[in-house]
Amino acid sequence: MAVDEAIAAIRSGPQGPRVAAVFDFGGTVVHGFTPVRRVLRRRRLADSLLTSIRGARGEGEYERFLQRAMHEWAGHTEAELTGLGEALFRKAVYGHLYPEAWRLIRAHEAAGHTLVLATCLTRFQALPVAAELGIEHVLYTPMVARDGVLSGHVDGKPLWRNGKADAVRRFAAARGIDLARSHGYADAFPDLPLLELVGHPTAVNPDPRLAMAAGDRSWPVLTFRPRRAPGPRDIARTAAGFASLLGGAAYGVAAESRTGERRRMADSMITHAAAATLAATGVRLRVTGAEHARAPRPAVYLFNHQSQFDMVVLAAVLGAGFTGIVKKEVTANPIFGPLLRFAGATFIDRSDTASAKAALAPVIDTLRGGLSLVVAPEGTRSRTPRVGPFKKGAFHIAMQAGVPVVPIVIRNAGEIAWRDSAVVRKGTVDVAVLPPIDVTGWAPENLDADVERVRRMFIETLLDWPAPEQD
Repeated sequence: MAVDEAIAAIRSGPQGPRVAAVFDFGGTVVHGFTPVRRVLRRRRLADSLLTSIRGARGEGEYERFLQRAMHEWAGHTEAELTGLGEALFRKAVYGHLYPEAWRLIRAHEAAGHTLVLATCLTRFQALPVAAELGIEHVLYTPMVARDGVLSGHVDGKPLWRNGKADAVRRFAAARGIDLARSHGYADAFPDLPLLELVGHPTAVNPDPRLAMAAGDRSWPVLTFRPRRAPGPRDIARTAAGFASLLGGAAYGVAAESRTGERRRMADSMITHAAAATLAATGVRLRVTGAEHARAPRPAVYLFNHQSQFDMVVLAAVLGAGFTGIVKKEVTANPIFGPLLRFAGATFIDRSDTASAKAALAPVIDTLRGGLSLVVAPEGTRSRTPRVGPFKKGAFHIAMQAGVPVVPIVIRNAGEIAWRDSAVVRKGTVDVAVLPPIDVTGWAPENLDADVERVRRMFIETLLDWPAPEQD
């Protein structure tokens, strides 16, 4: 079964909070994680948290995790493990979240279902992921603590095999959940009791025994693409991409240098650099609503920001005639800093509100002069497809300049290049350019609601992607 089919079944099935969607953790929501030993060799505490995230598929493996946790964690405070788990999520774990699981979770959320993350691991590993996924209810194996210090022992029964199913059963009884109408997702045979508990079980990337059990019971099976560490080919492709970006930029400037017009040179630089980078990295763009990318002009283009590669994507989609508002920190980037300066980007210091507003004042004249603007209203890159709160600066600028805002929704760029990684992987980035939005009649007192309405467009487009356009 494909993820799209599963989402369609969720939408057409029972709705409301009495239906639960219970997700296993390692192997179902997060791909099996192998820590980078050269970084973590001396950090045994962090290593003990990371190595277990891949999820245990056998009794012996889970017992070894518990024994190691009891040994390594005893004497450490809950606050220390909590902080470490959150830091590890920000540094590494976020890149191993399955986008397919993200889509399923959002579909269940839209159906009003009660979201539950159930794991045999501890809250130190699970809670940061649940928070990012927007899952309120987390069932995990508790650890004994005295005065905030871990003793190294499990508090009660671990959520393993029947223990996890029992915890879900108790949760359902307390919340009035109808398990016969609920959904369950898991990847390993020890979670068979959990899947048998719900009316709509699904095996995700199942191990051989669970695959056999799912086949015997005619359960649907989903296959999520594995998350992998960058390999030599990815690194070579990235090097070629950077070289092509610089080469394309230089060629673009030289091609228009005889005109002596900086804007024409900047436009040529942007288009040639983007085309050369895409060709060298093997990244393909699949664009819907392309007609909205070129007209009307000028406009304020808004995009959801997850990857450094977004700059290349936007350049390829928009072509010429635009510039951007970029955080001041990008000036330190030896590649994008000089290129963006040449393209006339406005750099703002987000830590200084007064100076940021002063820097944005000339942008209104830029728009009135015919040059479009590209802005990430979230203000920074997200680690996952989650669309964060929108800042209102771009909307104020569009209202004052009398130009429309045009949403550009980007999907999969975070898979091509993770948030904190410069390595580029081969693949396809989907882009949906939505129709322009006239903001000239917006009233300041209603701005919060109007901005949130635009943000919801991004969320809904990511959830229900528009059909590809026919050639």
